[in-house]
Amino acid sequence: MTTEIAAPRTTPWTWRGPALLVYAVLFALGVVLIGVPTDPFQLFVWLWLATIAYNVRAPWRHHLAFPRDWWPAFALLVLYLYSRGLSDEVISMPVHWTMPIRFDEWLGGGTLPTQHLQDALCASPCTSSTPPRWYDEVLTTVYFTHFVAGLTLAVVLWLRDRAMWVPWMRRYVVINFAALVIYVLYPMAPPWLAAKEGYIAERLPRLTGRGWDDLGLGGFHVVLAKVGNPVAAMPSLHGGLAMLIALYGIARLRSAWRWILLVYPVLMGIALVYYAEHYVIDILAGWALAGLVMIGCAVWESRRSGGDAPSRQPDVQSPQQDR
Repeated sequence: MTTEIAAPRTTPWTWRGPALLVYAVLFALGVVLIGVPTDPFQLFVWLWLATIAYNVRAPWRHHLAFPRDWWPAFALLVLYLYSRGLSDEVISMPVHWTMPIRFDEWLGGGTLPTQHLQDALCASPCTSSTPPRWYDEVLTTVYFTHFVAGLTLAVVLWLRDRAMWVPWMRRYVVINFAALVIYVLYPMAPPWLAAKEGYIAERLPRLTGRGWDDLGLGGFHVVLAKVGNPVAAMPSLHGGLAMLIALYGIARLRSAWRWILLVYPVLMGIALVYYAEHYVIDILAGWALAGLVMIGCAVWESRRSGGDAPSRQPDVQSPQQDR
């Protein structure tokens, strides 16, 4: 079943601009009064409202195309979110503690990269009460983009051309569930938990949210912990999704500047290691998973289309063309 999803030509910026401004104000108020949206339910509503603001003059049958197109992916993401919280209970597998410690110590010359970064960027010793620096706000913002960047990209593609939206959503859903399978088979503790349980002699505080405390948003990671799984750390999905976004952009764009997208997963990796959320090996595994998902989906799409899958970004269809 196809639906008309693109913006009508009769939606000028004299209407769209103010509507998007109102949306931005409402979103900011929602963040301050309710909290940072980090679960699929909140994100679905906010993303739908964004498309309504963008096509503010479109009829309601046009706006109803969003839930019709998005509900399968939304249902899968809800399933992933709550399955992730129970992944270590599906199969009774031992939690892995020492392997990532040994690897990262080897990589850091006998000292964990997390300790190096916390000593350099936080303090020595680093505590949760140490005043944040300007780069803490940057890195925490980068960390938070994990919850919105992939779906925001999906909304942009959906508004432009469903032919570009479907392949991205396929990769987005596949990487989430591929990571979920690994979490079930290979539960592994992150650095902050390993230090808390005595597997790491050094004190490694969990600094997630650092830099946003002054804005009253520093507790968003506490909300995530209620539905999260502390031993679902290998691979790092934060790192994997950031790399997936970068690789997808590099594959689709043709500008020489497209390679700057790799800065995003690098900054995400620095934030994750610094905050003691992940080991370096988790991030490398997440990056590798992103590459495998890109290759696997491309091969599947090529075979499904008889080997004629386009390698370049498809042309944007007419805004009045039915999908």
